[in-house]
Amino acid sequence: MDIFSYFRDKGIDTVTPTYYRQIEIWRSWYNSNVKKFHKYKVYRGNGTSVNCLRHSLGMAKKVCEDMADLLLNERVTITIADQTTDAFVKGVLETNTWEELGNEFQEWKSALGTVAYVVYIKDAVVDEAGNMTGGSVGINYVEAAHIYPTSWQNKVITECIFTFPKTYKRKKYVHFQYHRIEDVPGENRKQYVIENTVVENTSGSGRELTPDQWEEIPTFSGLAERIETGSDQPLFIIDRLNMVNNADDDTTNPMGVSLFANAIDIIRKIDLEYDSYANEFSLGRKRIFVAPEFLSNTNGSPVFDPNDSVFYELPEDYFKNAESKEAIREINMELRIEEHSKAINDDLNWLSFKCGFGTDRYKFEAGSVKTATEVISENSDMYRSLTKHELVLNRVLIQLIQTIIRAGISIGIPGLQENTDVTIQFDDSIIEDKVTERQNDRQDVAMGAMGLAEYRAKWYGETPEQAQKNLPEQFDNGVIQ
Repeated sequence: MDIFSYFRDKGIDTVTPTYYRQIEIWRSWYNSNVKKFHKYKVYRGNGTSVNCLRHSLGMAKKVCEDMADLLLNERVTITIADQTTDAFVKGVLETNTWEELGNEFQEWKSALGTVAYVVYIKDAVVDEAGNMTGGSVGINYVEAAHIYPTSWQNKVITECIFTFPKTYKRKKYVHFQYHRIEDVPGENRKQYVIENTVVENTSGSGRELTPDQWEEIPTFSGLAERIETGSDQPLFIIDRLNMVNNADDDTTNPMGVSLFANAIDIIRKIDLEYDSYANEFSLGRKRIFVAPEFLSNTNGSPVFDPNDSVFYELPEDYFKNAESKEAIREINMELRIEEHSKAINDDLNWLSFKCGFGTDRYKFEAGSVKTATEVISENSDMYRSLTKHELVLNRVLIQLIQTIIRAGISIGIPGLQENTDVTIQFDDSIIEDKVTERQNDRQDVAMGAMGLAEYRAKWYGETPEQAQKNLPEQFDNGVIQ
């Protein structure tokens, strides 16, 4: 199915197809499976060639893994001032496997430039007045290839189509979920509506199903054709790297760019070097060329192990016609290990620098890549790169939490506060020595230079109000009685 043909038939405008082709190029490098590069042919003369699979260090995936782990890991804390709201939101995140999928989609964001989190309500009951009760809040995680913006301003996407491929009885379908904003009839306000369509994945623009037809497919049973949210706030949050998208000639394109988009030439060179390094051991291994008359005893039994690949049988009378009359000749090829390692390390430094990690992040040693783990300074390239990306991620996480809260309020969860304070504390353990800093803070508390509530708020991920409330009874205003 050609999705862009479907959009043209519907009169829907989105980002150009050339950008989505670029996404697939990034995906192929992420998977170390680039056409005509990782699978190639070597000409052997006499009109013959052999198919080869190029060895890869997989550095495109590695840089994405590392960026995801630095941005969103188990040390990142989310603090919500209102305890009831905090418990509800964290319950929703846990139910929707946020700790696992949150990090996974940070990696997809690094690889493909953009991801989205779409909040929805499932299993709710709607009464005649339109009020929802029961049900629960879910999160759909969407990667770049299934995100199609239809309206945006200053890179902020306000209307968007998300696609969800499904398979039922070997037939492929695509669920189109269109989030758009429209005027509320008779009222001076706007609201988001969600329009659902199911299309069978056939040739051309596909075959669109009616609601009655998709109701018969269990995968789509209960899917409403149209949902009025009653709110002017979207149920989707777009997350992208804080980098200029230079992969598209359209500078207004609101989608993101891959972390390694501008380092593909370096990744290509690294894989060429590593492939040569790996082949060095295969092509350069020891060979012993033996005249055929020396391969068997007088009784016909083999002199050498027939399964030992080091021996190579020469044609009969080879040594009689050759200048050398040696019946056995040992060949030891020289391995260029040092030259290969230096070339790979030089390019690993370039890759690290281009992806925002500074230099010396990676080192090729003993046939594998090792990652530096030392603490970095606040003046380093890596620190500046991380804090730049955290600016966007901080906003994204707060928007996601606020959207979950609004969804909870809409299904009648009691005690939720939409405007409660939300604080995101990112992991900075790689930037400074946290053990030393915590010990220094303890000393400040002991000497009265730092309040105990302030200490709890900093190290236990609590708000100042929660920290004060959680002080042990023997303390009053953070002072030992």
